[in-house]
Amino acid sequence: MFDDKSILITGGSGSFGKMYIRAILARFKPRRLIVYSRDELKQFEMQHEFTDPCMRFFLGDVRDRERLIQATRGVDFIIHAAAMKQVPASEYNPTECIRTNISGAENVIAAALANDVDRVIALSTDKAANPINLYGATKLVSDKLFVAANNMAGSHKTRFAVVRYGNVVGSRGSVLPFFQKLIAEGAASLPITDPRMTRFWISLDQGVKFVLTNFQRMQGGEIFIPKIPSVRIVDLAEALAPGMATHVVGIRPGEKLHEIMCPGDDSHLTYDFADHYVIAPTIRFHNVESDFAHNAMGETGERVEPGFEYNSGSNPHFLSVEETRAFNRFAEA
Repeated sequence: MFDDKSILITGGSGSFGKMYIRAILARFKPRRLIVYSRDELKQFEMQHEFTDPCMRFFLGDVRDRERLIQATRGVDFIIHAAAMKQVPASEYNPTECIRTNISGAENVIAAALANDVDRVIALSTDKAANPINLYGATKLVSDKLFVAANNMAGSHKTRFAVVRYGNVVGSRGSVLPFFQKLIAEGAASLPITDPRMTRFWISLDQGVKFVLTNFQRMQGGEIFIPKIPSVRIVDLAEALAPGMATHVVGIRPGEKLHEIMCPGDDSHLTYDFADHYVIAPTIRFHNVESDFAHNAMGETGERVEPGFEYNSGSNPHFLSVEETRAFNRFAEA
């Protein structure tokens, strides 16, 4: 569906953007593949790595609506990956987080509508479900904005959906490269926030493929959530450094013991598909009747039980220490 199409990725010079570009170029022949980000050094480096004639590079910030409108002219698909993601940094710099994650989302929506973009998928996070930190709260607002944008579209053909998933193995700022750095430097023990802590675990490649598929599935207004394993933080430490001592340092500002991707309060809106969940919108869209138990690929889901919650601590699929080690090797390959 991406052959001879124009695709724009906000935050496209990040880890997700690079992997997404590789996947698109390997499987499709797009007319234009546009990287939109504010990091000139990363874009400079990417221009040497990605030399396909379809590549375009736009320096710009999602806070800049006019620049976004200019960049999205003639674009068919948008992947909104730009965000301020660091939990402690967001707690200490709340206004910056709000401007990027909320105002930036509004600007992406405005640009998509102004240029009659076909489909938009915004990347979200498990921290947006029942949020306790500012990052999660701003991403929840962002999710709501993208869902409601389907109502704002009116006569426009543009449709918006959201993809929510957990910790990306090896991404910048995640615990895996932090532990690896400490081990390489000869640390005597690894810092553990809390031995009970769990996280959803997904590889960058899995995340990219999930987003690609959901462009085909989407009707507009859904939140797509993959079924992925959980990992215990103590098992991750053991997988990386067998037998190494650990020490408890306490939970950082805004952190949870366990993450949630499908809140129990949304169980009446949640559908269980073979390899993913869908949370239907809480609002009805004018002049549009969507059956979220069926998607555009012909897949069928069933309503979950009342009170169902998809929680990293009660996930039926936990990785063992050996499975965690193998998963991390695969993710880094």
